[in-house]
Amino acid sequence: MNKKELRSKAKTMTATMNIGKEGLTETVIEEIKKQLRQKKLIKIKMLQSLAQDKNKDDVAAELVEKTDAVLIDRIGFVIVLAIKSAVNP
Repeated sequence: MNKKELRSKAKTMTATMNIGKEGLTETVIEEIKKQLRQKKLIKIKMLQSLAQDKNKDDVAAELVEKTDAVLIDRIGFVIVLAIKSAVNP
């Protein structure tokens, strides 16, 4: 699937993970990696307490780097990630 199709699919999904004020801990990163392996496409919600301390785009970029995933979308406090093998160029 291309990014547009994945973005469309993600619109109907509910967030499977919340990132709180603790931020991107090792446990959170491992859980995101696990969900990516199982589901291929996940939706993550950042709580507002995290966004007060960090830039939302920076959090999304850090997630992509640490999980080796592809950023499909970031709107407001929601990030959509996909495993690299699920995305066609």
